[in-house]
Amino acid sequence: MTRSGWRRALALALAALAGVGAAAGQGLSLTDDSGRTLALPRPAQRIVALAPHLTELVFAAGGGDRVVGVIRYSDHPAAARALPLVGDAFALNLERIAQLRPDLVLVWRSGLGARQREQLHALKLPVYESEIRRVEDIAATLRNLGTLLGTSAQANAVASELMQRWTALQARYGGRAPVRVFYQLWHQPLMTINGEHLIAQAITACGGVNAFAGLPALTPIVSWEAAAQADPQVIAGARVDDTTAPQGQWARLQQVDAVRHRRYALLPPDLLGRMGPRFVDGAQLLCEALDTAR
Repeated sequence: MTRSGWRRALALALAALAGVGAAAGQGLSLTDDSGRTLALPRPAQRIVALAPHLTELVFAAGGGDRVVGVIRYSDHPAAARALPLVGDAFALNLERIAQLRPDLVLVWRSGLGARQREQLHALKLPVYESEIRRVEDIAATLRNLGTLLGTSAQANAVASELMQRWTALQARYGGRAPVRVFYQLWHQPLMTINGEHLIAQAITACGGVNAFAGLPALTPIVSWEAAAQADPQVIAGARVDDTTAPQGQWARLQQVDAVRHRRYALLPPDLLGRMGPRFVDGAQLLCEALDTAR
């Protein structure tokens, strides 16, 4: 953004902040996942969600009609597709965000660069930073959004249903015969997940064993040789178009058990790949695929 654009964004944001005013009754306050305390004078009425899963979470929490801006690929539910775009994961239009006069901006902490997060805070807009690493965090985020939106009854109900389904899935599949799983995020370079990733929770819940759980990086890059040596029994990942096999060099690795027997679990990309209420739907599909491999 140019310096003049930044100044316009700041002026618009300060004007919006001045216009909020104090509302009657007690304000709302909670601590977000960055450790910052966020205080609102009243339930949020104009929300900008800067991640597709955060858009889904707002709708699920009962605030879909208050979302005024989203980023690219915010396509669920269908109503989100018609909302104004304010950028993507690589660049935000801060001036446009300020023009929308949000009284709550939702940020995916590890999905947005530190510089962009700093610029948002500099606009003096109310920012809630979210970082989801466990299914329990999805439920907690729903409850926090219910507090910020004044829709706790709906948000808490959705969170409770989510956890009930998750607990039932773990009880049904968690004790079954272990299956070695390679989860592919990308193939150029070959990228997977470690044991701290949210998707790794789904693998464990299904009775699977994550082939690279012990690596320190959340989304490590591994060599094709290392992937072959791990000898996964199932290769899982997001489905691309109508493909029936994972992308990359797997076809030449016939020594790999999953390749030899064509045990692939290619799932809809917006289920396990998003940290929203539909994550458990994706986990269910993964569990069924691992059961087939057994």
